[in-house]
Amino acid sequence: MKQERIFKVLLRPHITEKTASVADGQNQIVFKVAVDATKPEVKVAVEKLFNVKVADVRVTNVKGKTKRTKVGLGKRSDWKKAYVRLEQGQEIDFAVAE
Repeated sequence: MKQERIFKVLLRPHITEKTASVADGQNQIVFKVAVDATKPEVKVAVEKLFNVKVADVRVTNVKGKTKRTKVGLGKRSDWKKAYVRLEQGQEIDFAVAE
């Protein structure tokens, strides 16, 4: 996979209460990924960017919600998230050093 594609696959970590509990209990990290990203692409991108070993990847498509606005109905964009399970002993730290 080309270097430029690696940077386009992973968009950002998806951090919520649910993903924090998954990260602690099952050694998983959740990322928001490109809509056209595949499981092998996500695995290679995480391994190369963070220098960790990935055990497996699960991918889900999230449908955008319909929202009511003053003008009428609007729709949020659909997006994709990937649950990346790391090998035993591997860890990614997103803490920002100041």
